[in-house]
Amino acid sequence: MIVTVTANPSLDRTIELDAALDRGEVQRSVSSSEQPGGKGVNVSRALIASGLDTIAVLPGDASDPMLVALRAEHTPTAGLPISGRVRSNVTITEPDGTTTKINEPGPQLSADDDAALIALVVSHARRAEWVVLAGSLPPGLSDDFYVRVVQAIRAASDSSLPRIAVDSSGAPMQALIQSGVGVDLIKPNAEELAELTELPDTFEDDPDAAAAAALSLISKGCRAVLATLGSRGALLVTADETWRATMPPVTAKSTVGAGDASLAGYLLADQRGAAPERRLAQAVAHGTAAASLPGSTMPTTDQTDPDSAEVHVLSRPGSH
Repeated sequence: MIVTVTANPSLDRTIELDAALDRGEVQRSVSSSEQPGGKGVNVSRALIASGLDTIAVLPGDASDPMLVALRAEHTPTAGLPISGRVRSNVTITEPDGTTTKINEPGPQLSADDDAALIALVVSHARRAEWVVLAGSLPPGLSDDFYVRVVQAIRAASDSSLPRIAVDSSGAPMQALIQSGVGVDLIKPNAEELAELTELPDTFEDDPDAAAAAALSLISKGCRAVLATLGSRGALLVTADETWRATMPPVTAKSTVGAGDASLAGYLLADQRGAAPERRLAQAVAHGTAAASLPGSTMPTTDQTDPDSAEVHVLSRPGSH
C-alpha cells in the first residue's frame, strides 16, 4: 500500500490551443478537460492505473467536486472535511508543449484542520510501505507541516516502514531539508534542485552539475534523490551511486503531471523489487509517457517503455 498526501489538491482544467498563446487576444481552444489533480493525487492516479494499491489523503468534503471526480475515477480517498472548497487550477497547453499554469491558493485551513490532517495521515501510514508527501501547502498550514508529518509518522511506527518520499518546493521543502528529520526519497525537478542547493538553474544542460548538487542533499538527511530534468531525463543519486537515465524524444502534448508520473513509476518499480537503475528506468518511462498524453492523464504500465531507457552510472569527482 502506498499512501499519498496532498495538502492542497486541485480540480485541474486543461485547455489545449492549436496555436501559440497570444496574450490579450481572443483564442479558441481545440479541446478542454477537467481532472482531479495535485502532486500526491496524480501519483495515486498513476499507481491505480498500473494496478497498485494506494489511497489519496487530502482535505475536502465527500461532496466536494474534487472528491467526486476521484470517486468517478475509482481512486480510493481519505478526505478530511473542511469548511472551504478544494481549489481549481487552469492549465493552458500550446502545440509545442509549452505549458502555462494558473493556480489558486487553496482554502484556508485552521489549526484544528492541521492537527486532524496529520492524525489522518498517521492512521493510514500504519499499514503503508510508502507515504508520499507532495505539493504546495494551502493557507493556514505552516512551512514546517511536512516536518511535523514525518515526525508524527516516525513516532507512531515501530519499524523501518513506512518509507517516506517528498515532492514539494519553496519554503516547505527548505524547512524539511533544514530540519534534518531524514526521508527516504525526495523528487525535485531541475528548478527545485537549484532552489534547494542555492545554485544557478543550469541543471537540464549540465547533468553532472545536477548530480553533484543532488549528492550534497544526501548529507542533509535525504537517503536518495530522484531529480527529473525534463527532456534531459532524470538522475537517481544515493550515498553509494549515481545513475542517469534518458528516453528517446517524444512529441509532448502536456507536461502537466509528468514529474508526478515519474515518481509513481519509481515507486511502482520499487514495489516490484526492481534494482535502483531499473526503478530509474521506469521513472523516466512513466514521465515520458505522461508528457505524450493530454492534460494530466496518467499512463498505465502498458503505455510505458522502460526498456527504451538508456541508463548509465555517472562518475563522481575523485572516483576512478
